[in-house]
Amino acid sequence: MSDPVSPAEPPARLRLYLQLIRWDRPAGWLLLLWPTLSALWLAAGGFPGWHLLGVFVLGTVLMRSAGCCINDVADREFDRHVKRTADRPVTRGAVSVKEALAVGAVLALAAFALVLTTRAAAVMWSFAALAVALAYPYAKRHVSMPQAVLGVAFSFGIPMAYAAVQGHVPAQAWLLLLGNLFWVLAYDTEYAMVDRDDDLRIGMKTSAITLGHLDVPAIALFYALYLLIWAWVLDAPARSIWLWLALAAAAAQALWHLWLIRRRERMGCFLAFRMNHWLGLTVFAGVALSV
Repeated sequence: MSDPVSPAEPPARLRLYLQLIRWDRPAGWLLLLWPTLSALWLAAGGFPGWHLLGVFVLGTVLMRSAGCCINDVADREFDRHVKRTADRPVTRGAVSVKEALAVGAVLALAAFALVLTTRAAAVMWSFAALAVALAYPYAKRHVSMPQAVLGVAFSFGIPMAYAAVQGHVPAQAWLLLLGNLFWVLAYDTEYAMVDRDDDLRIGMKTSAITLGHLDVPAIALFYALYLLIWAWVLDAPARSIWLWLALAAAAAQALWHLWLIRRRERMGCFLAFRMNHWLGLTVFAGVALSV
């Protein structure tokens, strides 16, 4: 007689996979989504159609989830020494390395299948996007500002959107990527400030450690560069008042985040990081209403 299989086992495994991909923390994929959708609207000159919208929304969720799998495998030895990450499934051994990589591969392949339904240019650029995503977890060992690598990875939806709509990537897309990179530097430095004590102890490289006491002024500069570059690239004076209102509201949110992190307290820095997706949504709304 075979051993009975517990009816709770599959749901429990599913819960582990959902924890692995941070399903309960949508802020991560929202930070990827808003600049990607902004680029999609700009490239199309308005609503891009349901097909491309579905491809990029679902593709963003899938690739962010795959990235979590890769990141947790790469950082498993470090994460056990960090309070915030010690309970992650791979770190505590609830999900094996091979299993996590398999889940990540399935998710990445699903995202690639979506890209295949768009233009050839988007398919070609997807390989560069994957390469940057794979490089980021290891950049934290060798690069003093690994958040810059993350900035490229988290901004690559911008040229991908232009490639999918127009069949090529114009200069505007790369300039928007540059501006968005500064936004990623801002919010991921806030994130790194949460773990600074642990990262110093284990020898991890982060922008929060590299910048030292200049972290808060640097974040202020990053926010300013992001908004100024986007305003310049989008030729804000020639667009409707909606874009101006959105950029002003985004700037106000950035000031609030700077207030939250002013004392460099763990909870304030984490809250500032988590609230950044609202800033991205604000900018997207302004773009969508002004094209």
